Amino acid sequence: MDHRTGEDDGVVRVWYDDEGWGVIDCPSTPGGCWTHFSVIEAEGFRSLTPGDTVHVRWESPGQDGYDYLATWAR
Repeated sequence: MDHRTGEDDGVVRVWYDDEGWGVIDCPSTPGGCWTHFSVIEAEGFRSLTPGDTVHVRWESPGQDGYDYLATWAR
């Protein structure tokens, strides 16, 4: 798979506060975009809420079985 990057608006599918990661669904990331808390632009405890709309920058190949990996989210 070629290395690709992009940016899109998406919706948080699931978020695991105790593990610090979750999945964002975007039109440009079919199957979901794996997201780690460290890429979230926020003050204090960084977390996302399922159902919220976020803006995400991503790259492919991804991580942990996902084709896409978030490199920044807000």
